[in-house]
Amino acid sequence: MNIVIAFLLLIVLPYAGLYKLFEKAGRPGWEGIVPIFNIYVMLKLSGRSLWWLALILIPGINMLVMIGITVDFLKSYGKFRLWEHIAGVALAFIYLPKWGFDKDTKYLGQSASPEFREKFKVGLKKTPAREWADAIIFAVIAATLIRTLFIEAYVIPSASMESSLLIGDYLFVSKVNYGARLPMTPVAFPFAHHTMPLINTKAYWDGIELPYYRLPGLSDVKKGDVVVFNYPMDADSPLLRPVDKRENYIKRCQGTPGDTLSLVNAQVYINGKAAITPPNGEMSYTVKSDGSEINPQLIRDLHLEDIAPINNTDFTVNTTLASVNTLKGYSNIKSVTPNIATANQPDLMGGDVYPTKYPKYKITPNFPRFNWNVDNYGPIIIPKRGWTVKLDSLTFPVYGRAIEIYEGNKVQVSGKDILINGKKADSYTFKLNYYFMMGDNRHNSEDSRYWGFVPEDHIVGKALFIWMSMDDNGSFLNKIRWSRLFNIIR
Repeated sequence: MNIVIAFLLLIVLPYAGLYKLFEKAGRPGWEGIVPIFNIYVMLKLSGRSLWWLALILIPGINMLVMIGITVDFLKSYGKFRLWEHIAGVALAFIYLPKWGFDKDTKYLGQSASPEFREKFKVGLKKTPAREWADAIIFAVIAATLIRTLFIEAYVIPSASMESSLLIGDYLFVSKVNYGARLPMTPVAFPFAHHTMPLINTKAYWDGIELPYYRLPGLSDVKKGDVVVFNYPMDADSPLLRPVDKRENYIKRCQGTPGDTLSLVNAQVYINGKAAITPPNGEMSYTVKSDGSEINPQLIRDLHLEDIAPINNTDFTVNTTLASVNTLKGYSNIKSVTPNIATANQPDLMGGDVYPTKYPKYKITPNFPRFNWNVDNYGPIIIPKRGWTVKLDSLTFPVYGRAIEIYEGNKVQVSGKDILINGKKADSYTFKLNYYFMMGDNRHNSEDSRYWGFVPEDHIVGKALFIWMSMDDNGSFLNKIRWSRLFNIIR
């Protein structure tokens, strides 16, 4: 239901407004609902150069450019006041349809032209430099408010969510669904997350850090939600980043506060019940063939990733269950078997899984290994605010990091004793809620199986839909994956 509401507010209502506003300017209304092309028409109607189109493809810059294009477009309809610009940008779902259906709102001409400025006395009291400065300041403030309180663009950088999400998918992430998190590191360079581009210096000053506070949201994080969050391990040396300046990650929430989670032969169980497996998720398979070559087009069509030969007839591949079922139907394929690590078998991705990956939380050198792996893990209880855990040699390695790093306690281990803030402790009551996040690409994702829980103050927002998808490996004419545009993320 929340996705439907967001889609209505962010797409349907603004596009309905553009439809009517385009008609007022003598353009066909349908042009207002065609992605990218409607921006081209807005530039034509406002008299701006078409090279602005290239700027909307640059992450970070694109939001500023779109605000500038929208403001010029609104001026062409006589919307000159500051509050109208703010309303048209931040509340487009209200004001674009309002002005589109308003009989008194008319198209007046190209707002960027000298004739328009002279006729309507726009900007005559300001020098060009002052006008540009005011426009930039307004755009920065408006974009910052939108990104902080409402919605933010995000691009998929890795394959950990394939094939649900692909590298090059550009998403809109809602801050409203879970409630906007107010800035915790307020002194920062606009539109730079944690590192300044080119010069690679910190884009923030951590001399002022505010406590965690989140505005009321539409819902809590639910199991199955695709969530953007700050990577918890960035708290460690050498980065030591503040919470809101840690790297943005995107995964699917598998467990919520208070749940008991386990994996048995790659199947996730929550509180003893099998969880729904993402239909487009991937995992590793071993394929046995008769030795004949597989058609390259079939490899592309079935999205067969990371093909690794074993011998002349066999290979491993990362792909979806649907692709596996299709692959089995070919006569040259003898068998396709999932590569599931059995209990006590070493991790398929190499190395140790959390918590044994982090020896700091072993109480003694002889701490017994959990013998967990990516397909057989747990059971483990996800901490909930107010839940009290008994601390001993088995639980401390699992929860010690959260107690010390995320909840801000001084933790020491002296022999078999655990000291929290200088006092011996045999239990701990959690102050925050925590979540267990996993990538849909189960054998190609470093997630909560490796580095543990995600605290609630690390949650950024909910991924809603794909607004652009670019294939770096595609030809010039096939760079844009048109079929993925405006797909709702499930």
